[in-house]
This record gives sequence, C-alpha cells and structure tokens, in this order.
Amino acid sequence: MSEKYIVTVTRQFGSQGRPIAKKLAERLGWDYYDRDIVDMTAKKLNMPVSEVGDLEEAVQGRFFGMKYPLGMGTSDIQDKIFEQQAKIIKDLASKNKSCIIVGRCSDYILREFPNCLHIYIYAPYEKRYEVCLNDFHMQPNEAKKMMLEVDKARERYHKQYAGYLPADIRYKGMMVDSSILGQEGTVEVLEQYIKSWKAHKNDNKL
Repeated sequence: MSEKYIVTVTRQFGSQGRPIAKKLAERLGWDYYDRDIVDMTAKKLNMPVSEVGDLEEAVQGRFFGMKYPLGMGTSDIQDKIFEQQAKIIKDLASKNKSCIIVGRCSDYILREFPNCLHIYIYAPYEKRYEVCLNDFHMQPNEAKKMMLEVDKARERYHKQYAGYLPADIRYKGMMVDSSILGQEGTVEVLEQYIKSWKAHKNDNKL
C-alpha cells in the first residue's frame, strides 16, 4: 500500500483558497473534502444546516454559510456540532487515500496525524475585494462588509476551538499569497511543494 498524505487548507475570504484547494486535489488525484463535512455533520446530528440556529432565510442571506458554516446555535449546540465534525474529519483522514481538507479547524483537529501538511492561503485586501466583485458578483458595500464579517467569524471560530488564529505561523507548513501567481499559478506551486514535501519525508524514512 502506498503512503498516505493529508493536506489541510485554511484561507482568507476572497483569497480563492477553495477553488485552489479543489484544483490541487484534482491535480494530485486526491480526495477533497469541504462543504460535504458540514452536510455529514448535520446528517449525523439530524440537524439540517439550514435549520441550525433557527434563522430565517432572509436573515441568513446567500453568503450565510461562509460566515457561519454550522449556524448560530447556543454554545452547547456549537460544541456538540464541533465534536461531531472533528470525529468526521478524523475518520476521513484515517481512510487509506490521501486527501485535502478545507477549513473547519482541520489543521488543529489533525495536528497529531502523521504525514499532515497545513497550508494557509491569503491575499491583499485589494485583490480579495476584486474577487468579491468579479467572482462572487457582490456590490461594493456588500463585498467590504462580507470580507470583514467572514474573516472575523472564521477567526473567532478558529480561536474558540483551536486556541489560535487561522493565520498563526507556528501551526503552518506553508503560507502563500495567491494574488502573486493567480489561481492556476498557486495550484502549480503548491503541487510542486507537496511533491517535494512527500519526497523529503520518504527520504527521511530510509
């Protein structure tokens, strides 16, 4: 059986971290896990994501899931959801195939797993703002508001459960500004980096 590897990807809103991670998984031929983790968690707990927190659709808005991927329930419910989500992430990482897992404190949850690399993708404010306008088709004021709110929500969630901010360099194997080479270029760089990382780990086992 070939060696298995795991890459977690944490990212800033508008940095194109999600499509970069997905394309990277395709290039490597690895499994890819993202929003399906939330769906699996909700199913296990018999709590549809759309109903967690019992918020009306008008309040949630079209980008609600980016700000609150597991809803806005009480702290007890949030803790229960996180515990189930952590179990699912560990189960996925324990499979025999290499994979990429996006967000949801996966870097912290898998901190003790072998052959696990943690990547953080970011970009300057101006570049992320352009992505919001051009890719997400947001209005200018909506884009500025979402950038602020989503980043704050992700930082708060990560700090609460991991104990550190998602961009903390102490817990990352690589941090990359996706605006320098663009989406495709960043995928290529990360692909080569991961291949070199795998080769290095294999050399150290000899």
